[in-house]
Amino acid sequence: MNRLLLAAYPKSYRSRQGEELLACLAEAYPGRSWPPPREVAALACAGVQARARAVVDDAARPWWLDGIHLAAMALAALALVPYLQDVWHWALHIDPGEHAIAFHFSGWYPWAGGPTRIRLLPYGLLPLGCLIALLRGRAWIAVPAAAAMIWAGATTHGRTLFGDEGKAGLGYYGLGAPLTARDLVLSGTLCAACAVLALCRPSRLRRHSYRWLAPVVLAMFMAGGLHIISVSPAFQRGLFVLEVAALIAAWVATAATGDHRWLVPVAAVAIVRTQAIVVRPDAFMQSFPDLVVLLLLIAPLPALAITAQRRQGQALPE
Repeated sequence: MNRLLLAAYPKSYRSRQGEELLACLAEAYPGRSWPPPREVAALACAGVQARARAVVDDAARPWWLDGIHLAAMALAALALVPYLQDVWHWALHIDPGEHAIAFHFSGWYPWAGGPTRIRLLPYGLLPLGCLIALLRGRAWIAVPAAAAMIWAGATTHGRTLFGDEGKAGLGYYGLGAPLTARDLVLSGTLCAACAVLALCRPSRLRRHSYRWLAPVVLAMFMAGGLHIISVSPAFQRGLFVLEVAALIAAWVATAATGDHRWLVPVAAVAIVRTQAIVVRPDAFMQSFPDLVVLLLLIAPLPALAITAQRRQGQALPE
């Protein structure tokens, strides 16, 4: 099990010092397949820092380009969140029946037994396709997918294709920020980011392995297999935990390097979700005061900026 901890470190580190680290763990904790939680947290933190330094040391691309790339992937994942169940059911030809996403009508597919209208594709395929293209550094494929998201949210002519999903239905993101496909700030920002990336040379974009899609597939299985919709408390708690973990990882990476690239995706997600709260503050916020939610969204921005500035100030005397 100790080898799982090595996944937090970059490949170059694992090849050089991986066996040495495993030997140290085996010597420090004999007979244990897993170190104490405190040691696990420390190793995971060190792994994030090592990955962050490896990213910053790579001079093949400027920090702002990497930041925009990360922001586009974060926005694509954010847009996909409410439709995880829908895409999973469509891919496996599952009729969710009474567990359908809370839209105006069941509106499922030709193989389903539900009533009313039929639609051909789930809206979630658009952000999913955009996310896969961005992971592989194919921004020119992500641009039309993001543009189709704008079209689907701005017009009602695509009902036969995507149904009303994301237009009149619920698209609920953690911390009380209601977003639907009609909210064009999300899709518009995503499309703009993809367009900037597409204008750059494709070789300059970082390419990630398809293994990065494993968490997405797992989330789809959890949402579709267990019929957990995005408005359920369990879904929201899980999303909140992931957001907190992502913010902590961004803080650790920024503190280790003093680089601003991780501030870009945090800012993009915060801006998109904050405007949704400002536009519709009473939509799904009965359990959260407006001011508290806004502070939770905005507070990480100056914290990351101050952290980067301090790290750069410490690096100068060195």
